Amino acid sequence: MSTPSVQLEAPPLRIDDLCRRVRSYLTLEQIRDLRRAYRFGAEAHEGQTRKSGEPYMMHPLAVAGILAEMHMDHETLIAAMLHDVIEDSLVPKEVISEQFGGEVADIVDGLSKLTQIEFESHAEAQAQNFQKMLMAMADDIRVILVKLADRLHNMRTLGALRPDKRRRIARETLDIYAPIAQRLGMNAIRLELEELGFQALYPQRHDVLKRFIQRIRGNRSEVVTKIKNRIKRHLRQEELVAHVIGREKHLYSIYRKMRQKHLHLSEVHDVYAFRIIVDSVDTCYRTLGVIHGLYKPVPGTFKDYIAIPKANGYQSLHTVLFGPFGVPIEVQIRTNEMDHVAEAGIAAHWLYKTGDSAAKSAHKRAREWLRGVIELQRRAGNSQEFLENVKVDLFPDEVYVFTPKGEIMELPRGATAIDLAYAIHTDIGNKCVGCRINRRLAPVRTRLKTGDTVEIVTAPGARPNPAWLTFVVTGKARANIRHFLKNLHEDEAGLLGKRMLNRELENFQSSIDQLDPARVRAALASFNLKSMDELLANIGLGVRPAPLVARALVGSATDTLERTPRRAPGGDAPGPLLIHGTEGMVVTIPKCCYPIPGDPIMGFITAGRGIVIHHPSCKNVVDFRAAPDRWVDVEWAPDLDREFSAEIVLDVINQRGVLATVAAACADENTNIEGIEIVERDEHSSTMRLTIGVRNRKHLADVIRALRNIDTVTRVHRKRA
Repeated sequence: MSTPSVQLEAPPLRIDDLCRRVRSYLTLEQIRDLRRAYRFGAEAHEGQTRKSGEPYMMHPLAVAGILAEMHMDHETLIAAMLHDVIEDSLVPKEVISEQFGGEVADIVDGLSKLTQIEFESHAEAQAQNFQKMLMAMADDIRVILVKLADRLHNMRTLGALRPDKRRRIARETLDIYAPIAQRLGMNAIRLELEELGFQALYPQRHDVLKRFIQRIRGNRSEVVTKIKNRIKRHLRQEELVAHVIGREKHLYSIYRKMRQKHLHLSEVHDVYAFRIIVDSVDTCYRTLGVIHGLYKPVPGTFKDYIAIPKANGYQSLHTVLFGPFGVPIEVQIRTNEMDHVAEAGIAAHWLYKTGDSAAKSAHKRAREWLRGVIELQRRAGNSQEFLENVKVDLFPDEVYVFTPKGEIMELPRGATAIDLAYAIHTDIGNKCVGCRINRRLAPVRTRLKTGDTVEIVTAPGARPNPAWLTFVVTGKARANIRHFLKNLHEDEAGLLGKRMLNRELENFQSSIDQLDPARVRAALASFNLKSMDELLANIGLGVRPAPLVARALVGSATDTLERTPRRAPGGDAPGPLLIHGTEGMVVTIPKCCYPIPGDPIMGFITAGRGIVIHHPSCKNVVDFRAAPDRWVDVEWAPDLDREFSAEIVLDVINQRGVLATVAAACADENTNIEGIEIVERDEHSSTMRLTIGVRNRKHLADVIRALRNIDTVTRVHRKRA
């Protein structure tokens, strides 16, 4: 397969040139169909021109030419030449299907952009288009091959566009399309997209790097030639047949390494890279032995991607050596088939589909990734969240870990046991409570390393922790945690909303079970909601006030039924809402005032968060004084059986062991220290701020009394906002 060259402008391709290019692998009938598709597209785009002024049909023809270099099948080439006719020429999909077959029509339809939808932002539009593209790609993977070729030709011809539009397209290319090409193993396409994107996005930086490389290239070429000849000579001595290539580092690769490692230009480019291509896997390992005998390997840099291929099917041996003059040498060793797949990725499935296992592996892994993408799409709350999750998975450096049964699992660098649990199965992730790494218990947030053996510990009643979102790195884990918590949040909100609504309905001598179904349907229609569960969740989350919902369900402002006032003297009006502390995420106990059972409390409805509980003396209560409609009458439930956080402040004398004495006194009173902060006041005294768990005010009083009995404690008090 020929590698596309990095260029801004290419000579216009003619249909005769394309037909000559595909003669080696297409039949005469397929070539005739190709010419017919060209005529069809030219007629559809008649009178249309590109920004450069050239006839529009030159673009689809060039896209087909790029795909012909990959030896793509004739359906893909026809789809490439017709990929804009639905959008730009309003040709129905049915006409394409009738003229060129259902497969071509499906690919073209998958490539067609979204119809004119009014998006709130460019980011949303981009995310929606990206989501549609990946979903179409899941139906037929050739969709993304045409899309990448389309983007590549657009990048080659960016010069006709305004500078701001060039930068936007270049940023999108570097953020999305180049990583997709990398994820699908299409190295040649990825490199050119990166180079062109870098040049368009940062033209000055690109020119500085380019001039520097050209200035030092003469000295480097002599060193590269000497190293290459020495490698060839030693391989011949061992009777190993190999093709040795000295590789030039690409500008964007140099720039990215400089940014990531904060290196000077000379430090990055002073690396010599070689690729050694041999005839078999056995020869790969024998060649590695020769290379390590020739130059000393740098410890910890050898990677065997033949035994354990990358997620995109890439296979090769990688090693870094101490070269002459102390200069590092990067060497990749692989077979001819592996080299083809490394350059073409999933496109090699069509180029070598007569039985090459490496090409089939790349195609299979792409399919597995797409299955994961479909699951992310189902779990994502919206298209932008979906795009965020997929971008996390697009361009990872992999680590390889083992399950207790010896199965190899691929994860991005920085992955944790939670990421692994979700990679195995969603249910295992949801029920994860711990892990053993190399047979030792470890925190679930521990970063995994290649070679670790990891066992996931689960429990039937466990559920995801919101804190996991702060350290998981895979899109699958993040999407599933958010999905579970969202449903859990809605369930808890529904339960709270039911309690709040029933309490309001008591004012009308009614309850949810006694409501008129017709009036419920009418109320749901007026609120634009689909079900009672959705309405209850809205009440629990504070989106809709319970009193107004109750009035809508049992009466209106014109009804004769009067709402009995809350807490009517001597009446049977409902009492305050009881707070149990087990309501989950829809009842929040804030850290500003740390209210605990026994304290007077006030509840405030906050949209999206449910009820927030404050002490009446809390300074944040002032913010709610002007909105009495958001107040909720609340009290602590009498049968509480859990701990609540409280904050106490201690003034202590600076003596050895004072902290241990304080901790022991807290333990004696059956309280747990959740947080501690120590501020030195002077050389003789310090202030400790402790956050502790207590059951109620009596329990807190017992703890304070015990702390006051310590000789080194001069003062103790409870801290309030």
